[in-house]
Amino acid sequence: MEENNQEEKVEQSKQAVQEDAKGLWESSTKFLKELLDFRHDTDQEATIEAIKNDIPFKGATAWILICSIFVASIGLNANSTAVVIGAMLISPLMGPILGIGMSIAINDIDTLRKSMINLATMIVLSLLTAFLFFFLFPLKEETSELLGRVRPDIRDVLIAFFGGLALIIARTKKGTIASVIFGVAIATALMPPLCTAGYGLAIGNFDYFLGAMYLFTINTIFIALATFLVLKLLGFTMIRYVNSVKRKRIAQLASFVAVLVMIPAIYIFIGVYQESVVKASYAKFLKDEIESNKDLWLQRQKIHTDTKKINLFFNGDVSDATETFLRNELKSYPRIDSYQLVINENKARSVDRVVDAYDRAIADLDQKDNIIKGLHKEIEDLRSTITSLNKRVEQEALNRDKNAIPFSSIAKDAKIRFNDIKSISFSNILTSKDFIKIDTIPELSVKWNDKIKDSIIIKNEKELRVWAQKELGLDTLFVQRIK
Repeated sequence: MEENNQEEKVEQSKQAVQEDAKGLWESSTKFLKELLDFRHDTDQEATIEAIKNDIPFKGATAWILICSIFVASIGLNANSTAVVIGAMLISPLMGPILGIGMSIAINDIDTLRKSMINLATMIVLSLLTAFLFFFLFPLKEETSELLGRVRPDIRDVLIAFFGGLALIIARTKKGTIASVIFGVAIATALMPPLCTAGYGLAIGNFDYFLGAMYLFTINTIFIALATFLVLKLLGFTMIRYVNSVKRKRIAQLASFVAVLVMIPAIYIFIGVYQESVVKASYAKFLKDEIESNKDLWLQRQKIHTDTKKINLFFNGDVSDATETFLRNELKSYPRIDSYQLVINENKARSVDRVVDAYDRAIADLDQKDNIIKGLHKEIEDLRSTITSLNKRVEQEALNRDKNAIPFSSIAKDAKIRFNDIKSISFSNILTSKDFIKIDTIPELSVKWNDKIKDSIIIKNEKELRVWAQKELGLDTLFVQRIK
């Protein structure tokens, strides 16, 4: 009995847990459905009318487009993100794109025709306006705002698609959310690619033109695709034609256009996604295998997705072992494992050699500096020794003869006063005129600079004799010129 009661309790507990789990699942499902379901808040008639009102392109709309193109072109020219954003906000390009998606979804062939004609007219007018601007005001240098619109990647596809979803959901809501529309206009960036395409035409760079138009096409297709999917999901009423033949033909045409829109969208998405994966894998290879290796000095690199080739240019020698290692490692990176790795090296600019030469030059300079400092010290020591010896000799002469003169100070003063003196000496000459009586004559021997004239030397000798005679306290002084 006790065992049966225990089993009944366990079974009851299981059923209670199951019922609680079922209730939790139902509650969560109901909550998510109420949270994410926006079909009850949709106004079909107002949405269709609002989209149709934005499709026409004439009068004020044409001038708004021209002004927005000029503003975007100025922003690209000045590399100003704020100005480019301002151009996106006033651009009327979004209307015909939504019209294309809506007309395909509700089988409205007349609206589709108007939307496509107006969109084509807007594109031509935008390209012409941007071409004229950049032709008259060419760029001094290509800015980052412009270069960012010449090569789309997977992020541009996702931005266009989810931006289009947000835009059409906001459009279908009762009471349009203006901030969402502005945000989508900024995110999807329809104006800058057209301006960049016009710039490519102005300078004759068709790579820029095609790349920018490719980005604009991506934005257009995925915004229209998002519009088509949302309106189909919301079950917007299809237009019914009285003529069954016409209704069937238009339905077939709308389906054909829808397929035409979806096939390029899928193709573009796959292509851009694969290219983005290749670039990501390539960037990881460079970071992990090249940049982390301190023995390699990568000068530049290039990946060619069309020929499946990677070119690496190095400064300095690259050993055979390193080349083999890089090629083996490349095989471990997906999407680029089949690429051919081409290594180019500049042996004349080996890093080790440059570093060694630099180290040797620094060592030589240090050695020369030390030698020069040593020589300067020796010179100063010699000067100090000579000065000390001169003072000692003069002092001894003064001690022996009170009438002796301090010749070193006289010589220095003479050099200061007469800069052209090359050497000077002083002595007492013994002379005799009658060969009986001997006289002592003080004589100053001077050697002058050979480049000065004799007239100047004669004048200087007279001034020197007068000055020296006074300094030496002599009654007479003979100045002898040394040749």
